[in-house]
Amino acid sequence: MSAPPGRAEQAVCAAQMAQDFSAKLKEVTSGDVTHLVILKDNEPAAVLIGASAYQALQDELNDLRTDHLAIERLLTLDEQNTASLEDMEAHLR
Repeated sequence: MSAPPGRAEQAVCAAQMAQDFSAKLKEVTSGDVTHLVILKDNEPAAVLIGASAYQALQDELNDLRTDHLAIERLLTLDEQNTASLEDMEAHLR
């Protein structure tokens, strides 16, 4: 298995991107590159990634937000006012 392309191989100027959009899109969607950083005035302006990679990032972000919320709630957990799993199951029957 080959190593992922380096940063230099994953950057493209906006003008070149406009000219070669179909080819660049195919590179990303085929998995030849994981992403393309689009440069404008030699500065990163945008990133092109495949839809599945975008969805994976969204899923990971949602998981991290949920984990963060759970940790925050655990820090303020009042065990005196917390129902047991068994009590909740009985309540929901």
